[in-house]
Amino acid sequence: MTDGRRAAAVTPEELLDLDSLLTEEELQIREVVRRVVDDRVRPHVAQWYERGEVPVRELAVEFGKLGLLGMHLTGYGCAGSSAVAYGLACLELEAGDSGVRSLVSVQGSLAMYAIWRFGSEEQKQRWLPPMATGEAIGCFGLTEPDHGSDPANMISRARRDGSDWVLSGGKMWITNAPVADVAVIWARAVEDGAAGRVRGFVVPMDSPGVTAREIRHKMSLRASATGEIVLDDVRLPADAVLPDAAGLGAPLSCLTEARHGIAWGALGAARDCLHTALRYAGEREQFGRPIAGFQLTQAKLADMAVELQKGYLLALHLGRLADRGALRPEQVSVGKLNNVREALAIARQCRTILGANGISGEYPVLRHANNLESVLTYEGTSEVHQLIIGQRLTGLAAFV
Repeated sequence: MTDGRRAAAVTPEELLDLDSLLTEEELQIREVVRRVVDDRVRPHVAQWYERGEVPVRELAVEFGKLGLLGMHLTGYGCAGSSAVAYGLACLELEAGDSGVRSLVSVQGSLAMYAIWRFGSEEQKQRWLPPMATGEAIGCFGLTEPDHGSDPANMISRARRDGSDWVLSGGKMWITNAPVADVAVIWARAVEDGAAGRVRGFVVPMDSPGVTAREIRHKMSLRASATGEIVLDDVRLPADAVLPDAAGLGAPLSCLTEARHGIAWGALGAARDCLHTALRYAGEREQFGRPIAGFQLTQAKLADMAVELQKGYLLALHLGRLADRGALRPEQVSVGKLNNVREALAIARQCRTILGANGISGEYPVLRHANNLESVLTYEGTSEVHQLIIGQRLTGLAAFV
């Protein structure tokens, strides 16, 4: 200390010197993504959010040039990056906005991953290269209007008609759907007159009988294109089926991929809120001095910084496990449950430090908080992840 009161300040990330845990390549990838978010997202995102519009195709092409779409996949124009590098990219993207990170997550970890993991070679060659460049946009149709946390009871059906499949049903809350070129749709296959296993289908969105309707009047994820997909006797050739996807385990494995990115991404929103609160507290004066100098404000900042670092260490551990091929679904649930929950708590606490200014669109805090309300429940609600962890701890399923 220089005068008994003021010491050199560090950022929350510098508190535990966590950059020392990353490789040079990981640091470089993080810096590249951070720059594109600073240049392409931050100057515009408040307006996108206010208008409820986002230039998905323009952003996808920008992200495609950097290799961010399907970046953790190999071949077919994908970057083949590590799981940790992908996580760091998600963190930086969500520091801009959760909706922007959702665009990348749905494209790469859901739609592209499903085709990459379960598709035929023809399907991979047809769709993955243009999806990797952002020329083609994908979406992932699992959630239904009446079946969110219970996909096993989906009502979408796929019946055989000669060599063709005919799909009927509907999907709801589908990111990228209003602008997508292709959808990975999950439905129960009707065989021998009875609904059997869940199958996946690669569905061009211009197929007759497919309608995508944008969901308006959202109070969260407004910088994201969200839609409903209606399937009205959509006729598909036999080769539309994902040949290696049979059973509910296939779409659930795709969700595991996406949840890993979310465990990282939520930290980006929290970090942006905390940085904003720190700057604001250092500049805002009350009773003759900056509010950052008051004990109650410092207690809030300290607690939030600690939780942010703990979440980062958890995400990094999960990423290292994934890079060793050792990451299990219940471990991803731990990351998603903890990091999103804590990120939302940080956003809400930061809002209190900003006071009335915390609700202003001039600051990102309430936008992040509103977005995190959606992140808390998509890709598995907190309650679902608690039950996944509980089942692993006890050996007993409590879902029904």
